[in-house]
Amino acid sequence: MLKIAWSPIYEHPLPVKHRFPMAKYALLPEQLLYEGTVGKDAFFTPEPLDERYIVNTHQQSYWDKLKALDLTRAEIRRTGFPLSAALVEREIVIANGTLECAKYALDFGCACNIAGGTHHAFTDRGEGFCLLNDIAIAANYLLEKELVDQILVVDLDVHQGNGTAEIFRNDKRVFTFSMHGANNYPMHKEQSDLDIGLPDGTEDDLYLKLLRENLGVLLDAIEPDFVFFQSGVDVLATDKLGRLGMSLNGCKERDRIVLEACKRDAIPVVASMGGGYSESLATIVEAHANTYRLCQEVFF
Repeated sequence: MLKIAWSPIYEHPLPVKHRFPMAKYALLPEQLLYEGTVGKDAFFTPEPLDERYIVNTHQQSYWDKLKALDLTRAEIRRTGFPLSAALVEREIVIANGTLECAKYALDFGCACNIAGGTHHAFTDRGEGFCLLNDIAIAANYLLEKELVDQILVVDLDVHQGNGTAEIFRNDKRVFTFSMHGANNYPMHKEQSDLDIGLPDGTEDDLYLKLLRENLGVLLDAIEPDFVFFQSGVDVLATDKLGRLGMSLNGCKERDRIVLEACKRDAIPVVASMGGGYSESLATIVEAHANTYRLCQEVFF
């Protein structure tokens, strides 16, 4: 059975300018249930993450400042969100959602978090609507518990996974692969193990060709025994922040390439939602729903 992390706290209220994209966290589970892709028993509600797993990835000094709500104005401005205790709690629940999904994926092959993909969080700071790096936290948990030996992060959000790259830059057990808009945020890119910067307007054919070629090479060369998939849908041509030119069908094929490769090679995979900022909320939900539909189709 496909297991999906979701919590009411994912819909944490934010200032008006942030509420539109946040609506997807409520609408996506409703859509998946309505169409029968999954049943209610697919969903589980994660608890807040034990802080020992937070500081296994993030610096203790940063975590202490974050939980005390003691970030400077400049640090808060860099995150893009007004800081609050509720927002911090939301982040630690999301991080545990991805960690718990990793456990389910080891048992069932695939699991998903209706949130997460917070790849702009560094060891010592937050950026770009990300305070804690859920993928890095879950990856470090698996390594610490000796549940896996080699991890591949496949980050296909339109923005480079700069925080994840920084966290694992000296750890050969985690290979970071980011395919993103070359001219998009962040303007200063970190160095992933493999970065593919795409020109503005990149459409389906080129995107999918590059993904197929590079993912196949990586799976053969690295031989990972776990994959974290950052499945942001801000690659769409309709996305307000994306600057690429992909269609809904192209984005769906992107997900199929990743998921079928993992299934074929018997590699457990966790998909985290990532970004999506199209003008139409229906487009955002449909693009994300495709990821979950394919997880169910390919693995179950």
